[in-house]
Amino acid sequence: MEVTSSSGTSSGKATSNAGNWKEYERVLLPPVKDLHKLDVYEDKGGYAALREVLTGKWEPATVADTVKASGLRGRGGASFNTGLKWTFMPPVDDGPRYLCCNGDESEPGTFKDRQLMEYNPHLVFEGILIACYAMSITTCYLYIRGEYADWITHMERELEKAYARGYVGKNIFGTDFSTDIVIHKGAGAYICGEETSLMESLEGKRAYPRIKPPFPAQFGCWGRPTTINNVETLACVPLIISRGADWFAGLGAKTLPGPVLYGISGHVNRPGVYEYPTGMLISDLIYDVCRGMRNDKKLKAVVPGGSSTPPLRADMIDGICMDADSLREAGSMMGTAGMLVMDEDTDMVKWLRRVSHFYHHESCGQCTPCREGTGWLERLVAKIDEGEGNLRDLDLLIDLCSEMEGRTVCALADAAAWPVRYTLDRFRDEFEAKCRPSSVPVTQLVTA
Repeated sequence: MEVTSSSGTSSGKATSNAGNWKEYERVLLPPVKDLHKLDVYEDKGGYAALREVLTGKWEPATVADTVKASGLRGRGGASFNTGLKWTFMPPVDDGPRYLCCNGDESEPGTFKDRQLMEYNPHLVFEGILIACYAMSITTCYLYIRGEYADWITHMERELEKAYARGYVGKNIFGTDFSTDIVIHKGAGAYICGEETSLMESLEGKRAYPRIKPPFPAQFGCWGRPTTINNVETLACVPLIISRGADWFAGLGAKTLPGPVLYGISGHVNRPGVYEYPTGMLISDLIYDVCRGMRNDKKLKAVVPGGSSTPPLRADMIDGICMDADSLREAGSMMGTAGMLVMDEDTDMVKWLRRVSHFYHHESCGQCTPCREGTGWLERLVAKIDEGEGNLRDLDLLIDLCSEMEGRTVCALADAAAWPVRYTLDRFRDEFEAKCRPSSVPVTQLVTA
């Protein structure tokens, strides 16, 4: 996969509403050789935003208000206003307070945080330090997916350099502000990416999601106030400080502004991670940025934001932009901006079977609707895929989704149910083609 931007010719499919995106200057993943090295990062202005905050007499509340005014929303999928989230932390007392940087990206189709950690790790560290200052936090835990062994080693090596240079640790820039960053290897489970499961795992417990309330800002790691932010979210913070809240708010979609990393995979000619403003037309991303469909096949479906977001048929993406409001109107979600692109030869039943297997395997088992429901979803979809299903099984799948959605401690059950519900709704003919006619009417089955 490539980490690049594109200046190719227009496909003629549609016109982007994200400004003159072909002239966009990359800031999260700029085209700078060896940017991961501390000396290079410093030469390009690295840690200047942190220095400005600490030595320019910025109040912590001023930093939080600036991030809030920028409109930065979480890039981990929930899209909550980051600055507003920071203000939920209670007043400072004598006890510890924590920041958790969530680098446990495990959802199929999502791989953008990995690129940041590899190519621009010090931007992540700088964002963490500024966030810690804004919330009067002295320890951050950077929780990285356990399978990212090489990236963990890479981040640890660069963090040691930041410590040696005095950017992390005691009395940063000669001020009375001190913060430590601890890199923690994840427990190898998708559920650890859920914020309360992450905290449970960090404490050395089984990663069961917590019931909320209390929320992490009131009762987080070891019972202390805690904020959890995504890697890409925190990487945006130094840019907001150095370039201003108005600059960030003026990029891309008004309701979800700023740059974003689009992780595009599937049947396109140039899959990869691409940095552009939010609000890009899906058609521009596919036909211009990624140079169109592989082998000149026709587009069949797009999953806009990772495997848990509802798929869109090809005839549903015309004029649809990669922002929360546009995708909501189309019947999907922005998620992590991890786009899965599928061509005309894709068997949607087989695709759903693989997705259902993933969520069944990754369910933590704490909640009965999820523990049992994900298994039923996988078995029914597998039964249909193998030609052993009945038409009534399609209605049973929808009933199962209704019994799972909104009935569990965390949203994994919803993440498992949505692909089933919307793939079946939007590609029902493919499921019916694999089913045997029902010998018992659905109404009679439900009555029984």
